[in-house]
Amino acid sequence: MSRPRWFSVRQELTPKRSRFLGVLAFMLPLALWSLFSYIPWLWHPMVKVTDPGDVDWMRAGLLINRHDFDKEVATAQLAHTHAPVGFRANPIYFPAPHAVIRSLYTAFTTAPVLKGDLWLHQSLWMSIQTIFWGFTISSVVGIPLGILCGSFIAISRLTEPFVDFVRYMPAPAFGALMVAIFGIQLEPKIAIIVIGTFFQQVLVVANTVRKVDCALIEAAQTLGSKRRQLVLRVIVPASLPDLYNDTRILLGWAWTYLIVAEVVGVSSGISFFINQQAKYRNFDNVYAAIIIIGILGLTIDQILAFVGHRLFPWKNPRPSRIRAFLGKLFGLRPASAEKPVQLLPQ
Repeated sequence: MSRPRWFSVRQELTPKRSRFLGVLAFMLPLALWSLFSYIPWLWHPMVKVTDPGDVDWMRAGLLINRHDFDKEVATAQLAHTHAPVGFRANPIYFPAPHAVIRSLYTAFTTAPVLKGDLWLHQSLWMSIQTIFWGFTISSVVGIPLGILCGSFIAISRLTEPFVDFVRYMPAPAFGALMVAIFGIQLEPKIAIIVIGTFFQQVLVVANTVRKVDCALIEAAQTLGSKRRQLVLRVIVPASLPDLYNDTRILLGWAWTYLIVAEVVGVSSGISFFINQQAKYRNFDNVYAAIIIIGILGLTIDQILAFVGHRLFPWKNPRPSRIRAFLGKLFGLRPASAEKPVQLLPQ
């Protein structure tokens, strides 16, 4: 039997290869980042001055363009003066991986620069609250409305044209209006998250509900089911696994609106931390905060994937990347594991 190929159309990989590619997905960007950070001749368009020499406007630690530095060195050599000395470096907005890794720790242990500013963990908690309340409000209204749109053509024709119209409007455009209505605190930020996800959610949920097998509905109608029973006992249970996965995807959309939402009104949350660190030119902290958002979002998504696999094992046969870890941590058995069959005596 021939071994399965790495690149075969719609064929599953072995668990070992799947894990290898999963790790490689993160290692390749990290490797490219390291190459551009630690190999001077690969890029390094700047020069960091170590000795300004006799050049008046230079100082030690200054980052300048290589062309300008070489020009000053040539001028000093022609004038027989002390030429500046430096080494090739990257711009300040492109810190090396080790600097960002260090900032991932120091960002939580170093006090804010200005008195009254929030610590990073406090800013992160505010962002989590904004996402939670914004997406919860959107889901409480959007999911039921999407189910009704997918179930009843009349409600779909009454609702979806306007929803489809509004979803093309960028959510940040409503920022000034939300501040005028809700004030400058957390409420307008939550409203931006709601606007950014609600209209998309209605259409996605409605499209998922329409995929329910018509044979199930016809069978229920044959057995005498009414409209309420068709929706609650046939359509919703049949589409529930796909609705759960849709919710996971839409939660990721909510995170993409976070940075824009948090600059509405009084700046707060992780966006305020990023903007403050960029203002102080601490770009290693900026990268660290962005990575934290990615780690937090991926962790939440994988936890939801794990829960979805436990709730709907027939619909999600492929385990999430942290399923094995959580299974070992909490002593859970895979939901798809079959119990041994005991044969009754003849």
